[in-house]
Amino acid sequence: MYDLNFFRNNLEQIHNRLAARGFTLELDAFQDLDKRRRQFVTDSERLKAERNQATVEIGQLRRSGIDTSEKQQQVRTLGDRIAELDESVKKLDLEFRDFLSRIPNLPHESVPVGRDEHANVEVRRWGKPREFDFQPKPHWDLGPELGILDLDRAAKVTGARFAVYWGIGARLERALINFMLDLHTKEHGYQEVLPPFLVNSASMYGTGQLPKFAGDSFHCEGYDLWLAPTAEVPVTNLFRDETLNADTLPISLCAYTPCFRSEAGSYGRDVRGIIRQHQFQKVELVKFTRPEQSYEEHEKLTSHAEQVLQRLELPYRTVALSTGDMGFSSAKTYDIEVWLPGQEGYKEISSCSNFEAFQSRRAQIRYKSGKEKPDFVHTLNGSGLAVGRTWVAIVENFQQPDGSILIPAALQPYLTAERIDATGGRLL
Repeated sequence: MYDLNFFRNNLEQIHNRLAARGFTLELDAFQDLDKRRRQFVTDSERLKAERNQATVEIGQLRRSGIDTSEKQQQVRTLGDRIAELDESVKKLDLEFRDFLSRIPNLPHESVPVGRDEHANVEVRRWGKPREFDFQPKPHWDLGPELGILDLDRAAKVTGARFAVYWGIGARLERALINFMLDLHTKEHGYQEVLPPFLVNSASMYGTGQLPKFAGDSFHCEGYDLWLAPTAEVPVTNLFRDETLNADTLPISLCAYTPCFRSEAGSYGRDVRGIIRQHQFQKVELVKFTRPEQSYEEHEKLTSHAEQVLQRLELPYRTVALSTGDMGFSSAKTYDIEVWLPGQEGYKEISSCSNFEAFQSRRAQIRYKSGKEKPDFVHTLNGSGLAVGRTWVAIVENFQQPDGSILIPAALQPYLTAERIDATGGRLL
């Protein structure tokens, strides 16, 4: 979301920077809206001046004993016309709000310029993919064979792109959630919060899911409620319409939530297994910062997400997304991609983004220091991590020739187990 005056005064620059994202700004539509609004405001102010002058004249005429009924009628007519013009301005303001709300954020100057994911830039790698002396299997084969993952019964109960975990498979998911929350709260300085899993439309608007991406989320019919697509939505909106004390910044929060996404437009991608689900678990990292510290905090947040993979001994790479591959609200994003040997490639497991003031302007989240004028905070978030994809990474990377799965040392205290074997699930 943009400040209207900034947008109006930097139109050409904004047009060019948005073009780097592959977004075409409708200049004519904006200028037409702006011209009509300016004209209505100008006409309203002119008529208000006329009304004020007429009111003064009426007072003078009355003191002279002269009949003012005709003049009063003129004032009432002016008042009716002013009300019409002001109402037109309000309607145009809503049109402006809708127009601006559908325009993506401006990319930061450090973001690689390109049309799509092919222009993304790898910034670092950690760990070396394991060399197997047997053909590694994908998780959609390993999970059912061990009795820890059941996609068929999930499809019967709900439908496609849902999963049932059995036995130690379910415990592994829970252990990962606890491990991630403990790491981020005890070592990285985040405060844990457990938010609602349902959010209202104002919250969805605040973080940029509405109005443009309504089709990507699940709406509860008959209610102004949506299933949260990510903890980013409820956690960021905890401070909606608030002014924070500058001395409290940066604020670092982490939250576990289930996440619900319709995955509209993604059909045909990652259809096997649990890489792309309608429901999945995630631990989210959210930060509120001063503008001048947000990019330093962005690097910290990204490193905190990476450390989860390092502790779990999972190879990964971090890439800077190009202008054409970034999310709608982001000014800069790093994707962390974990190596999955069963699929012979890297898959995204976290996106860490700096939104600058894009979300806070929509959600009206400000900060204030002393007598300074309140300003909008910068918001950041990233997965720390997507739990289901981490589950997949462990199962595929730590598989053994006999089909069992070793448990990474960092997780063993949470599971009181060192291995998943054929008795790990409930076999029916």
